[in-house]
Order: sequence, then C-alpha cells, then structure tokens
Amino acid sequence: MSFNVYVLQSEKSGILYTGFTENLNRRIHEHNTGKSKFTSGHMPWKIIYTEVVDNRLEARKREKYLKSATGKRFLKKLFST
Repeated sequence: MSFNVYVLQSEKSGILYTGFTENLNRRIHEHNTGKSKFTSGHMPWKIIYTEVVDNRLEARKREKYLKSATGKRFLKKLFST
C-alpha cells in the first residue's frame, strides 16, 4: 500500500498545507469542500507538490520533514527555480 505526501496552496490566502493520505483525490476533495477544519477557511486549494512513499511511517516522517524549517527551505528552493 502506498501513501501520497502532498503540499497544497490556498488560492485565497497563499498559505501552504502539508499532509499525507492513501487516497489523494478523495483528500483534496475533502479539503475543497470544507470537510477539514483548518483548510475550510482557506478554500480553494491546489496541489503544488506530491510524492509517493511505501508506508504510513515513511509518509509521516516525510510530512514532518516538509513541515520543518529545513523542509520549508526545500520547498521554497524547489518553487523558486
């Protein structure tokens, strides 16, 4: 079973949201229909980054990395080119 680690950007406010899921399409739909408390105030969302990992533990580790200062620098560098 694989997991998607993803980064969304709010088209309304520009903020980023990082998460992971087994079903990316379902999860994005939930974010864009107000079913997630935090993201409901910043809809609509667009996917700006995804990666696939092999298991839940690796997905959680990668999510934590992307939320860290080092991970944020990685994303900033990725999108600045």
